[in-house]
Amino acid sequence: MSHDVPSARRAQAVRADDEIPVADRPPRTVAVVTGSRAEYGLLRPVLRAIAGEPGLRLQVVAAGAHLLPPANTIEEVRAEFPVAATVPMQTPGRTGRLADAAAFGHGASGFAAAFADLAPDVVLVLGDRIEAFAAAAAASIGGIRLAHIHGGDRAEGVADEAMRHAITKLAHIHFPASARSAERILCFGEDPLRVHLVGSPAVDGIADIPPLDDKAYDALGRPEIVMLLHGQGRTAHEEGVDAEILIQAVRHAGRPLLLHPNHDPGHDSIVAAIAASGCANVPHLRREAFIGLLRRVRLLVGNSSSALIECAALGVRCVNVGPRQAGREKPPNVFDVPDWDPRKISLAIERALVLPLPSYRHPYGNGHAGERIAQILATFEEAHHPLAKRATF
Repeated sequence: MSHDVPSARRAQAVRADDEIPVADRPPRTVAVVTGSRAEYGLLRPVLRAIAGEPGLRLQVVAAGAHLLPPANTIEEVRAEFPVAATVPMQTPGRTGRLADAAAFGHGASGFAAAFADLAPDVVLVLGDRIEAFAAAAAASIGGIRLAHIHGGDRAEGVADEAMRHAITKLAHIHFPASARSAERILCFGEDPLRVHLVGSPAVDGIADIPPLDDKAYDALGRPEIVMLLHGQGRTAHEEGVDAEILIQAVRHAGRPLLLHPNHDPGHDSIVAAIAASGCANVPHLRREAFIGLLRRVRLLVGNSSSALIECAALGVRCVNVGPRQAGREKPPNVFDVPDWDPRKISLAIERALVLPLPSYRHPYGNGHAGERIAQILATFEEAHHPLAKRATF
């Protein structure tokens, strides 16, 4: 990492290179849970690092949104890694917070059955979605060590914020992506010996992904601006109105490409607004294509965390609209518009298109998170990461 947790108390957080290798230990089995296209893109370097680590055995558990039509993104997972188990959760055509609550119940039961069959030593989850929360609950209650990537982040604009922090309290091994996130985990009373500041795997390998070639770029309509808007947990009408506001703003600023949102509450209303707009749009891009596209466009507009992490690493300007990413660290590549005022959004887009990008240091690491996570999972001292947890406060 480019910096340590900046205080005496924070400095107790264990860094990857502080781990002491343990000789003659049999390989640990790590069940990595992926529930959506978004976190799978972040997990890929972690999965590769675990698969290549002699001290580990990888089990991939695909769940939730991966199994939903029409995308069926589980096929992307299977194209790269053997899938040890699948856990259906959501019901096609049912969306909203209560539908998510029901899906969580299906997931907790399904993960418990999967873990009983797989018998992993560690379950690894990322982020704050219901798939991660269901897997975390099943692992913790089931007496299996739980490791959590991207804990301690703040994303106050959605209900997932509470699930992220709940996973932190369930987890036995913490892999925060930034120094501030590590400090928040310590403030929750977690033992500093459990907290490993590794950076975000979203940055891993990003410099090696080339821009889209002309053929692929032409097929997408040679966009200048990409819009990626996810649901905010509001009413269907509000989600649709917000999407229409943003679509109008980007289409007047340049050639847009509208990407469909994650399968979160609000998904259907946003997709309907995209379909009605007549703008070029695609339901899904593989991660390499998405990063390659970002390397060719002038601007990303919406409320995706990729504006703050991947785009910040690439030096791509972004306009972040609404409260979904409220509380997150926002590098200077981001213009923040906290409300849905069309005039403010248009002004932010205009400024982002013309103002030069200042120099800055990326807060989410230097692109080696996956290998650090694998090393720690292979070598951590069980005495420092016991199943029994004790708060430090």
